[in-house]
Amino acid sequence: MRTVADPRSLRAVVQAWKKDGQRVAFVPTMGNLHAGHYSLVELAHRHADRVVASVFVNPTQFGPTEDYNRYPRTLAEDSVGLVEHNCDLLFAPTVETMYPFGPDHALRIHVPEVGDTLEGAHRPGHFDGVATVVAKLLLMVEPDLAVFGAKDWQQLLVVRRLVRDLGLPLEVMAGPIVREPDGLAMSSRNRYLDAAQRARAPQLHETLQWMRESFADGHAIKAIEGAAVRRLERAGFVPDYAVVRRTEDLGVPEADARTGLMALVAARLGNTRLIDNLGFD
Repeated sequence: MRTVADPRSLRAVVQAWKKDGQRVAFVPTMGNLHAGHYSLVELAHRHADRVVASVFVNPTQFGPTEDYNRYPRTLAEDSVGLVEHNCDLLFAPTVETMYPFGPDHALRIHVPEVGDTLEGAHRPGHFDGVATVVAKLLLMVEPDLAVFGAKDWQQLLVVRRLVRDLGLPLEVMAGPIVREPDGLAMSSRNRYLDAAQRARAPQLHETLQWMRESFADGHAIKAIEGAAVRRLERAGFVPDYAVVRRTEDLGVPEADARTGLMALVAARLGNTRLIDNLGFD
């Protein structure tokens, strides 16, 4: 696996592959990689001849009180893992490369509607940072396919809207959530949990399963959402939301909707904020 840090070297490699008729897939990450990330690399390989992964901790998607400075930087370990999963090229740019005028003076891309609710409401500016860095990375890599994890479902919808609205010539693919044996969705932030918090954390997924079962039993959506928040609070979480939304756009469903729905939750355990989702169909 080759590692590059500048867009010119990146483009030279990718363009050479494309000149040979090879299909190129891209897996963007913030590093501190785990099995969930590597599953995206493996999925990308099943649909492309070459796979590019990026490792970049993006400052513009973190709020002033969030964990940008303590977010784990593990590039050496990530490189080893990517080699083991047959990644062809690692793009590891600096902040100066991605934001030549500085993060505070960079242009921003805002994706309305789907980017304004849930995470967008609780983390103002977050999806502006996500949309901006994803657009930059896609323009630098110029892949045929980009793969994103389904755990960040709202992010996936933001990226799909971005790609369609800008007319970018690529396919966006979702990789399924990878879970620990006890149901906890794999996340780079799980390492922040202490032993007691880690023991409670699977109740996030259990709450999602309960929401799906309650919906199947015919309970009203509003009642399910309220009970889910109380369930999380009893388990020691501080919930931001526990909602049922339309899968395609995260809109509030009609009262009689029975298909095309999913549950999404975000909650804190101590100082660690976890998100997860579960489709109802």
